[in-house]
Amino acid sequence: MTQLSSKQLPAGGSARGLTLEAKANPFGGMVIVPGELPTDAAEFAGRLEESLRQWTAEGKRASWLEVPIGKSQLIPEAVNQGFIFHHSSEDYLMLTIILQEGAWLPHFATHYIGIGGVVLTPQRELLVVREIYGVAGRPPTLKLPGGALHPDENLAEAVEREVLEETGVQAEFEAIACFRHWHGYRYGKSDIYFVSRLRPLSREITMQADEIQECLWLPVDEFLARDDISNFNKQIVRAALESEGVVQSFIPGFGGPDTREYFMPAHLVDGEGVIAYPGRDAVIEESVR
Repeated sequence: MTQLSSKQLPAGGSARGLTLEAKANPFGGMVIVPGELPTDAAEFAGRLEESLRQWTAEGKRASWLEVPIGKSQLIPEAVNQGFIFHHSSEDYLMLTIILQEGAWLPHFATHYIGIGGVVLTPQRELLVVREIYGVAGRPPTLKLPGGALHPDENLAEAVEREVLEETGVQAEFEAIACFRHWHGYRYGKSDIYFVSRLRPLSREITMQADEIQECLWLPVDEFLARDDISNFNKQIVRAALESEGVVQSFIPGFGGPDTREYFMPAHLVDGEGVIAYPGRDAVIEESVR
């Protein structure tokens, strides 16, 4: 069990009524309301200690403390009472404390998500790029256009955006062909890289010169035969060429298309149990009932 400190409460105060404003979550924890945190560090320390004492006595399992950046002076006081860092964003730091032995808290986000696009013309010309900088000290080689997803961005729209930004080519998403899972990628996190197949809607190239040093349409058979292209890049292109993959779709009744996208074999998109993806702005009656 976490050992709590024995700091004194603010002068003239009593234990009763000095707890911090907090709400219980469904998992036996207490979530301290960030908007109600005091600004004075000494007041915060006393109220936090009393809160932890009461919550521990009540059998609460843990506590979550979100400290806005404007109240960062409270962080040392929380750390002194046993809180540890969980994660941070641009404007807050989240801390947690275990109050009951055996309690478990979920980790923060563990993965990056990226996507690359196999953009192939009917004449079997493949859109490829060569970045300015290589990976792990290796010289850059020809590869697929693509990149990391933005917050709240769907896979399909992300790869269409990345292809357009890097190459100037407009392309329409068709299917996910395969993906790669990699541990130890960046800052100790893992990475999932999806590979998609797209249909080009234009051919003219406008290269993103600050990231890309070369961009061209290359016969796909030449891409697969060249010795200076990695086996990984060859195999993921083969997957897009030789597999139908899974298509973007939607399953009614589980949220809306503004927050979810599903990828299913095309033959399962029957218009009832699985429907064609309706787009981010569509309203699905079944999903909001």
